[in-house]
Amino acid sequence: QVQLEESGGGLVQAGGSLRLSCAASGRTFSSYGLGWFRQAPGKEREFVAAIRRSGGRTYYVDSVKGRFTISRDNAKNTVYLQMNSLKPEDTAVYYCAGCILYMDSFCSDYDYWGQGTQVTVSS
Repeated sequence: QVQLEESGGGLVQAGGSLRLSCAASGRTFSSYGLGWFRQAPGKEREFVAAIRRSGGRTYYVDSVKGRFTISRDNAKNTVYLQMNSLKPEDTAVYYCAGCILYMDSFCSDYDYWGQGTQVTVSS
């Protein structure tokens, strides 16, 4: 069983930065593919960013490219989402998600989810 717990959300002004963290349980963190998703009020959950097991490759939804960076520290069992130049439209609950992979690739489906952390960007 993999458990994920997000932290680092909060209220920030437009143009500001936040770093979200997601701590994972389990002794095989290095075998997890990981991603971040978000859900704004009244909208469906959307993909934000993903990272491979090795951390060697990442990809992002177009709306956050150049502003957000996903990274992972396998020694700390933690994945991060650094969010810069935040905009009011980034306001959402952000979720960490993961899957177990047997090769260095991205998750095609996510089996494990955290509870989410609220990010609010004021204009």
